[in-house]
Amino acid sequence: MAAEISMSPLATLMLYLVAGTSLGLLALLSGIPAAPLAGALLGAGIVSMSGRLDQAVWPTGTRTILEIGIGTVIGTGLTRASLEQLQILWRPALLITVTLVLTGIVVGLWSSRLLGIDPVVALLGAAPGGISGMSLVGAEFGVGAAVAALHAVRLITVLLVLPLVVRLILPSSLGQP
Repeated sequence: MAAEISMSPLATLMLYLVAGTSLGLLALLSGIPAAPLAGALLGAGIVSMSGRLDQAVWPTGTRTILEIGIGTVIGTGLTRASLEQLQILWRPALLITVTLVLTGIVVGLWSSRLLGIDPVVALLGAAPGGISGMSLVGAEFGVGAAVAALHAVRLITVLLVLPLVVRLILPSSLGQP
């Protein structure tokens, strides 16, 4: 295994930020939806998984501020039109939510039993939540890193594969509201 480079926490964090920003910006060239998110995740993840740097330590409150910022960006996309759509789409929303939760439970328990992994890791890793939320829940159970790894694989795969599937299966619906 490669030797770990020890430097100040701020310098380490800056290297992670440079890696995430670089791959995030490079991913913009791909034209894939949410490419900057996937690219940044890959960039910072590759550096982290290399084991060459200490783990990034975020200054107190920074992670919370970033999560609030991300929530705000997503929240500003919810408009009156979203509420009107939800009045029409509440049944599919309910069906999709229940199906994803139940499927996550079944897949989590199945993975735990067949692959011999910790049931908590398997259940939280198969849950349909986002990487940051599920990692925080996992951290409360002492398995945050494992849950984050499973969700990172899922998120990157979904961000790369589903837009291609949509383009292949539904090419005539692209660009229509």
